[in-house]
Amino acid sequence: MESPVVVGVDGSAESLAAAEWAAREAARRGAALRLLHVRVRHPRQGGADATRSADHRLARRVLERAAERVHAVRPEVQVYESPAEGSAAAVLAQAAEGADPLVLGSRGLGRVAGLLAGSVSLGVVARATRPVVLVRTEAAGESAAAAGGGRRDVVLGVDVIEPCDEVLAYAFEAARRRHARLRAVHAWRAPDRLTLGASGGGPAAGQQRAEEWLRFLAAVLQVWRDKYPDVEVLETVAEGRPADALLKAASDARLLVVGRRLPARPALPRTGPVTHTVIQQARCPLAVVPHG
Repeated sequence: MESPVVVGVDGSAESLAAAEWAAREAARRGAALRLLHVRVRHPRQGGADATRSADHRLARRVLERAAERVHAVRPEVQVYESPAEGSAAAVLAQAAEGADPLVLGSRGLGRVAGLLAGSVSLGVVARATRPVVLVRTEAAGESAAAAGGGRRDVVLGVDVIEPCDEVLAYAFEAARRRHARLRAVHAWRAPDRLTLGASGGGPAAGQQRAEEWLRFLAAVLQVWRDKYPDVEVLETVAEGRPADALLKAASDARLLVVGRRLPARPALPRTGPVTHTVIQQARCPLAVVPHG
């Protein structure tokens, strides 16, 4: 049986956009959808009955509004409403362990952010050991393509030196479910002039290196092409910073998939520089897949 898709909701526009995305994802997977609202309790907040009652009514309204949004886009999806209390990042990260995936709304980190946007979503991604998807209100690529039958790409960032099966599997499966093309992107950096020597540079050398990286990428993907013969794959290599290459490739994508290496010491959560940058700047839905 499929694990439920879990979406964190707080009443913000971002979380409602995430609920819509999660409803479509649950329908694709034939899975249930769990709406999770975390009520944050502050140390100085009193425990008066009137305060708790008001908090519970607010939580119920948030969940009901999200459920209405879900039923409007995917009425066939089975929905469960789950109120919770505690630290938002901690509760959501724990919920991710039983989710496939956990979905959160996000505004990125460049603006004043709400409960599930910005610092909380970044904290959840840094702690989670299961995939987390971040959705913005302006991330219309997934919804528009789904509604209009479009075939916008699923974009995948690939490290050909240390490829990760969990990330590759997630991306190929996402493309298969969407009947979308998978665009696999690897970014490479040219050696500096001291390493190259006097005659090692120039356009011809750059083209040769790009072709070599493309062959490496094709070799990494071959076993996955064989496993997913119905998924069309476009292999792309680009010279430059990986985050820049991914953001450019995903400017009109249905979904961007990146990996996040799990730290050797779980007490020190981190996202890594590439993942951190795409969380800040990606406009399409972003799936962050942890791996060992």
